[in-house]
Amino acid sequence: SLARMQGAAGPPEKSRVQLDEVVREVAEDAEFEAQERNCAVRVVGNIKCNTQGSPDLLRSAVENVVRNALRYTASGSEVEITLANRDSTAEITVRDHGPGVPESELGNLFLPFYRVANARERETGGTGLGLAITDRAVRLHGGTVAAANAPGGGLLVKITMPAQCG
Repeated sequence: SLARMQGAAGPPEKSRVQLDEVVREVAEDAEFEAQERNCAVRVVGNIKCNTQGSPDLLRSAVENVVRNALRYTASGSEVEITLANRDSTAEITVRDHGPGVPESELGNLFLPFYRVANARERETGGTGLGLAITDRAVRLHGGTVAAANAPGGGLLVKITMPAQCG
């Protein structure tokens, strides 16, 4: 998937994508996995938003972030997803309640095959490609993705892209 996107100049297909539906569907699908880990996925804000692009790529971008958050969030906690409107853009924020990431490594999270050192020692699996796929898919849609440690612990990943919301 990543190799195909790296060779692409833009999204392979353009159609209207309801971002609020993408967020809802990803959350519903991830809830099954969350229950197995004694966690939950909760949509805490989800306004109507749409954009032009590839439904499959955008779903993959959001799903990779949510599944990553589930992998690291503490047992008994929630992964929170918010879709908000900021200055004519859609902002999808995913917050987990895990250990967070050392500040010096935040900028590397979206590089292919990159895994935080302590994550390699845990039994969380993963190849280090999910967030790289997210980054490329979002950039193909004219957006950005960034990560920051959340106040009180955990990680916040924010996807921002052009959209019509309201």
